[in-house]
Amino acid sequence: QVQLVESGGGLVQPGGSLRLSCAASGSISSINTMGWYRQAPGKQRELVAGITSGGSTNYADSVKGRFTISRDNAKNTVYLQMNSLKPEDTAVYYCKALISTYGSSRSRLYWGQGTQVTVSS
Repeated sequence: QVQLVESGGGLVQPGGSLRLSCAASGSISSINTMGWYRQAPGKQRELVAGITSGGSTNYADSVKGRFTISRDNAKNTVYLQMNSLKPEDTAVYYCKALISTYGSSRSRLYWGQGTQVTVSS
C-alpha cells in the first residue's frame, strides 16, 4: 500500500542541471532513510546519495560537490538536485526509502519505478 513516484528526469546538456523528486504515498507511519540510486546500461546499481530522518547525508565520490540530496518530511518527499551534469551521469535513477506503515511493527524497503536521466550534447 506504499508507492514511491519519481519525477524530474529528462534530457539535459553537459553542465546543465536537473532536480529529481520522489514522493511517497500510502498508509505511511514514518520514513527513516531515503536515498537515490542509479543504474547505467551494463553496470551495477549504485548508491548516489542518502539521507537519514535527521538530515544526515552521504554521497558517492563521483557526485560530491555536484549533487545535493534533501527531504521534506511534511510531504514525504526526497529531492536530488543535480548540477554540473556529465555524460557519465546518464542512468535510470531510482528512489528508495525505508518505511513503516500503520499496522506494521517492522519497516520495509520500497523502490520507485525509476526515472531516466540523459546527459548528452
